Amino acid sequence: MNGRNKNDCNPEICFLCKHCLKEWVPSIEQFKTTVRLKKGEQLFKEGDAVKGIFFLKQGKLKVHKSWEEDRQMVIRFAKAGDVIGHRGLGTDTIYPVSATALEDITACFIERSFFLRSIQVNPEFALQLMMFYSDELQDAEKRIRDLALMDVRGRIADTFLMLQKKFGTDEEGFIDVVLTRQDIASFAGTIYETFFRIANEFAKQKIIRYSGKRVKILKPSKLEAYSKI
Repeated sequence: MNGRNKNDCNPEICFLCKHCLKEWVPSIEQFKTTVRLKKGEQLFKEGDAVKGIFFLKQGKLKVHKSWEEDRQMVIRFAKAGDVIGHRGLGTDTIYPVSATALEDITACFIERSFFLRSIQVNPEFALQLMMFYSDELQDAEKRIRDLALMDVRGRIADTFLMLQKKFGTDEEGFIDVVLTRQDIASFAGTIYETFFRIANEFAKQKIIRYSGKRVKILKPSKLEAYSKI
């Protein structure tokens, strides 16, 4: 893990600092470590032993799982303010997924023992964490439903809408994250060739517009219509 050092946290962004007691903040400053990674580096990888949990301060990353020999399934995308590595905090203390930086990132690392103490001491943090897990479960259930019931065109349309909701848009109206078509295809539960064909169809219909790896949604209502089950 690269670029570890101590650094003041931003309580407006950090999930832990935002919801814990003010009296607990000095303890967080004492026990946390700041991790900085370059684009393409891994925060942790599938099979690693869980040593703690990460709170993303800056940048974006993808959480993914190995699938077949040389393929991966993108489970979720994360941005500043998100909790990372929580899937490894159960009884099986091995990460079931990997996390890779989509751009340069900065994250706070909290060791497992201090994280568990923080839950015990901070009821508001414990409540917000429970709500976070509940939202994660709902998102996972929706994905399972969509993969089972929605056709591939609908899943791709829904993925574009999700990305815009998750990351917002930049000054030019493009979704504010740069992803490969392979990553988008993987998240939508399809192969690259199928995604490429359908995305091109959307572009020809002026529903979306690509500029390099950036994508802009021109007609969200059309994507919503495709994504209805």
